[in-house]
Amino acid sequence: MAITGECFCGEVTYQVHGKLRDARSCHCSRCRKAFSAQASACALVEPDEFRWLSGEALLTSYVGEHGFGIQFCRQCGSTLSTVYNGVIHGVTLGCVNGDPEIELSRHIYIGSKAAWETIPEGVPLYEEGVPENQ
Repeated sequence: MAITGECFCGEVTYQVHGKLRDARSCHCSRCRKAFSAQASACALVEPDEFRWLSGEALLTSYVGEHGFGIQFCRQCGSTLSTVYNGVIHGVTLGCVNGDPEIELSRHIYIGSKAAWETIPEGVPLYEEGVPENQ
C-alpha cells in the first residue's frame, strides 16, 4: 500500500510507493527555523518511489549552499519534502497521512538544540550528525 501525504491546505499531495526509512529529528538552529518547531522530523525516500499527485506548481523550494533544501506549499506554508541536489531526498513526517509505520531512530545536532527543549529518552542522540560508520 502506498504512503500518501499532503500540505495543510490540501492542495499539494504526494505518494510514496515504498517504505520510508531512516527517520530522524534534527535539532539544529536551521531546522528549527525551517520547520517553525523545536526540530524537524523527516524520513528518507527513494526518489524513484516518490511522485507528486497534485499541486506541484504550488511548491516553492529553498536550497542552501550544500545542496540540501526543503520544498513547501506557497499557499499554506507546510514543509513537505527535503531535497538534495535537486532530487527528492525525504518527506516530513508531519505531512504524512495515517501511520507510515516508522519511528524516529535518532535525534541529531542536539548540541545546538533550543535551551527550552527536552529530548525524550530511549532514542540515540548525536551532538552533531551521525558518524559515517553508523
